[in-house]
Amino acid sequence: MATNLYMVCYDLNSPGQEYTELYEQIKSYGTWWHHLDSTWIIKSSKTASEIRDHLGEYIDSDDELLIVKFGSWAGKGFEKRAYEWIHNNSK
Repeated sequence: MATNLYMVCYDLNSPGQEYTELYEQIKSYGTWWHHLDSTWIIKSSKTASEIRDHLGEYIDSDDELLIVKFGSWAGKGFEKRAYEWIHNNSK
């Protein structure tokens, strides 16, 4: 089964809420990158909809969640290891 990179973006709109479980679920995909506050990149054989449904269980009803399959990318300002991670995992 093929694996893809997905960008997981969210706005957590409930002040004071604890989102540790959401973060642990994102990390449960095994291969992940987190260098931006509300953005992660994960590697998975699941579809974007399957990831949304899974992670959607760990956010509040007024939060927002976006899962995007990785395609072309460019970045600026990251440390070398961040670029290397994306490059090595997007093959």
